[in-house]
Amino acid sequence: METKAKQNGVRTTRKTTAKVKKEVQDKLTKEAVGETVVPEKKAITEKPVVNLDDRIQKFEKLRGLATQRERLTQTLNELTKFNYNQDGSCAFHLRDSHNLEFKTTNSNLIKLVTSHLQTTLEQRKSEIEEQIVQFEL
Repeated sequence: METKAKQNGVRTTRKTTAKVKKEVQDKLTKEAVGETVVPEKKAITEKPVVNLDDRIQKFEKLRGLATQRERLTQTLNELTKFNYNQDGSCAFHLRDSHNLEFKTTNSNLIKLVTSHLQTTLEQRKSEIEEQIVQFEL
């Protein structure tokens, strides 16, 4: 149903449909009877504003995590080669910034240190992999 009205010398058109009236009547009837009326949800299609600088920083962080994982994998491979290629005549050297040094040829101690180092590196690698998997750009 369409009605036309003249307002301030300008002709305007106002549309009123029977469908809208029926929906309003149904809603009021349900409220009067005591039924709960669930309002219709309108779909909001707003795109979030993407800050380019923040996205680039997140990408750099992800790249850093990938680099750390790559270095840890490389170190673990070298340590594994060392563990399997020991011929019994190896030495372990530690030197600090003051040139103080610790040396040992005790194979049991070397095996203990390398196994602890391998366990620590594997734990760190799994932590970094978990961070990479959960990472969101």
